[in-house]
Amino acid sequence: MTPADLTARLGIPSGPLFFPVTAYGPDGAVDLDTYRAHVRQGVEAGAAAVFACCGTGEFHALTPEEFEACVRAAVEATEGRVPVVAGAGYGTALAVRYARLAETAGADGLLALPPYLVIAGQQGLLRHYREIAAATALPVVVYQRDNAVFTPETVVELARTQGIVGLKDGLGDLDLMQRIVSAVRSEVPGDFLYFNGLPTAEQTQLAYRAVGVPLYSSAVFCFAPEIALAFHGALEAGDSGMAQRLLDGFYRPFVELRAQGRGYAVALVKAGVRLRGLDVGEVRPPLHEPTEDHVKRLAQIIERGYALLEEGK
Repeated sequence: MTPADLTARLGIPSGPLFFPVTAYGPDGAVDLDTYRAHVRQGVEAGAAAVFACCGTGEFHALTPEEFEACVRAAVEATEGRVPVVAGAGYGTALAVRYARLAETAGADGLLALPPYLVIAGQQGLLRHYREIAAATALPVVVYQRDNAVFTPETVVELARTQGIVGLKDGLGDLDLMQRIVSAVRSEVPGDFLYFNGLPTAEQTQLAYRAVGVPLYSSAVFCFAPEIALAFHGALEAGDSGMAQRLLDGFYRPFVELRAQGRGYAVALVKAGVRLRGLDVGEVRPPLHEPTEDHVKRLAQIIERGYALLEEGK
């Protein structure tokens, strides 16, 4: 898939962007059969794309061999119905290695995660992502968060780089995002993709849409696809009533529960997938499992979310 192809496919918000969790068996090893089932269920539910082995998929916890196997399994499970974008991260040399493994496994694109540990200047960050983009023929979306925060001028240079097609924002600085969108729009011809990558992005998506960021990742889609689809549909249709009901009755309580534990942006999602009947195993260290009480509260929040859907019919 060329950069133009991926930009065209992702630029049409036909459904939520699906970030599957990575399944582990009782022995802690990657469970590829369950992972394929999880990905397949998401595609059949209406995902617009699969982002494999990214943050929700515990990229940090996978060996290169496990990463390649999972990306290949995601490609197999989607059967070409939607694009598969794979994570790539750590230092430049390892990020390039993961990018090439993803290309070998059949991925359609890359989500370039922040570099490991170091806090680099703009010139170093630009070089890092340009080397990732040059390493394969895969289109690249750059992920802004933590130690990878860009000035508008740097994003303009990223947008001018062959193979880099978009920016995902996990920082949450809307003033910066507005200036980035404005700068790229003014100085770089053609389409450039923007994604809201904050945890539980639905909670902030109304604000992100207002500054020109139409796409967002949906971890909720992993365990409650009908709720995620209903919210996505409400945004696209301008149904503020449904969007607000879901924000008030489901997303806000979920976000407040997520704030109760470190790493819950992943651990709660995996617990939700298990609650819905697919045993994807526990998170790997250094993440930890939610408490029993928090899992019970999660079940109640999910139940309330589905009740809201019924009330809206």
